[in-house]
Amino acid sequence: MDPKVIELVQGSWRSVEPIAPQAAALFYGKLFEADPALKSLFKGDMAQQGAKLMQMIGAAVRGLNDVPALLPVLQALGARHQGYGVKPQDYEVVGAALLDTLAQGLGEAFTTEVRDAWTTVYQTMASVMTQAAEQARAAA
Repeated sequence: MDPKVIELVQGSWRSVEPIAPQAAALFYGKLFEADPALKSLFKGDMAQQGAKLMQMIGAAVRGLNDVPALLPVLQALGARHQGYGVKPQDYEVVGAALLDTLAQGLGEAFTTEVRDAWTTVYQTMASVMTQAAEQARAAA
C-alpha cells in the first residue's frame, strides 16, 4: 500500500480517536439511515458495539504498516461477519457511512486527498473481507 495513503489515513484517524464514542454513534446513525434493515444484524448495547467498532478500525489503521500481518485478521473478520448475516452489498453501505462519518467528524481536515486515501484503504479491506466471507460461505 502506498506510504502516502497510509500516512493520510493514520494521521486523520488520530483526530478521530479522541471523539471515538461520538464518531461511532454518528456512524451507526448514518448506516441505519442508509439501510434500516441492517439494524437487525446488531444485538446488544450499541455503545459497546461502537467501542468495538472504533477499536477494530483503530487496529486496522495501525496495521496498515504491516499489511501481511493485517490480512489474516481481515480474513477472519470477513468470515465472522458472514456468519452474522452480512452480505457483500452491505460493505458498500458501510463504506459510504464511514466516509460520511469521517467527513462530518473531521470537517475541513477531510480533504479530497484524505477521502481518496480512506476510500482506497476501505475498498482494499472490504475486498479482502468479502473474499474471505465467500470462502466461508462456500465451505459451509
